[in-house]
Amino acid sequence: MSVNRSVDEQVSLLLRGCEAVYTEKDLRKRLEHCRDTGRPMRVKLGMDPTAPDIHLGHSVVLRKMRQFQDLGHKGVLIIGDYTARIGDPTGKTKTRPTLDEETIRRNAETYFQQAGHVLDTRPEKLEIRYNSEWLSKLTFADVLRLTSHMTVQQMLQRENFKLRLKDEIAIVMTELMYPLMQAYDSVAIDADVELGGTDQTFNNLCGRDLMEKHGKPPQLVVIMPILRGLDGVEKMSKSLGNYVGLTDTPKDMFGRTMSIADDLMKEWYTLLTTTPAEEIAVLTDPGRTHPRDAKVRLAKEIVSTYYDRATADREEQLWQKVMVEGGLRDDIPLAVVDRAECEADGTIWIPKLLKLAGLASSTSDGRRLIEGGGVLINQERVADAKAKISPADGMLIQVGKRKAARLKFS
Repeated sequence: MSVNRSVDEQVSLLLRGCEAVYTEKDLRKRLEHCRDTGRPMRVKLGMDPTAPDIHLGHSVVLRKMRQFQDLGHKGVLIIGDYTARIGDPTGKTKTRPTLDEETIRRNAETYFQQAGHVLDTRPEKLEIRYNSEWLSKLTFADVLRLTSHMTVQQMLQRENFKLRLKDEIAIVMTELMYPLMQAYDSVAIDADVELGGTDQTFNNLCGRDLMEKHGKPPQLVVIMPILRGLDGVEKMSKSLGNYVGLTDTPKDMFGRTMSIADDLMKEWYTLLTTTPAEEIAVLTDPGRTHPRDAKVRLAKEIVSTYYDRATADREEQLWQKVMVEGGLRDDIPLAVVDRAECEADGTIWIPKLLKLAGLASSTSDGRRLIEGGGVLINQERVADAKAKISPADGMLIQVGKRKAARLKFS
């Protein structure tokens, strides 16, 4: 247990950035009990491995678990290999497709590796459990007893179910079971605390109720806000392309952070860094700190978290060189292109070359980039989207200020 922080200090740290806590009074009591008994709390976070990659949005709740770990408590990461077969209906307007076991296993393995960038993964600090351990052993009679703890009226208070009923969109019975299954995870592992985003509030509170009905102390519920992505509007999501991945390169991590709107900085500083609140107030006040300087500090904090300070310093220097001074990075990647892609006369259509070099998603994207005036070859702007060139090793291709490659033919 933490011996260097008072209960007041611990409460202040754990409440930072939280959307809601059920309840703050209970949190204080539990922390006092832990101090008096030396017994750490078991802090649960459940994740269904429905996708292989995690990003800064996922890190918000992982960082909160790490704070509990650093205060002496034990994280319990629940890999929802059983619940993933149903899929959480949260935020969904239609039934989610089920996943096969191999996909679930592969995603879970990748998720754990990436979560290790945030969590303390030592066995004494983190327990990894799969909810198939207990859910697969329930008999049909057990399931019926479980359903008796929740009414249909309670279940239909869930906002997305209300909307689907209103719009006459089907709700499959297995979806109604999902909150109960997640709640039973808390019963099975004797959770003291459950962490979740705002979209998990209903499920987490079900766990609190179900534990009480099983004669166990109800878990605390700590709800974190959903991080807005690069667009400043939608939640961070890989499918929306507005994300920064935990395994992104330092270049992408720094550059994408520098692209966010100024009004996102307070949210990102609070949820993604340990910068004190009083410093954040200064950094996000344009009257006291230039927004570009505040954003550079933020980008460096994020890169330092997942790499190191030296790497963050280097990315700042390279960003300055490219974006402010108009120069080129000194680590421009090679783009290897098969010479067989050229035509008989040795030329290649430039939009095709952009696609092959990984600088455009398609030839039509390449045409659009050229027509927008954003493509340079050997520092000369390309004006004709129909043009062909005779490529050579070492040729420099730039797309905008951030993308560049030197050609290497195989």
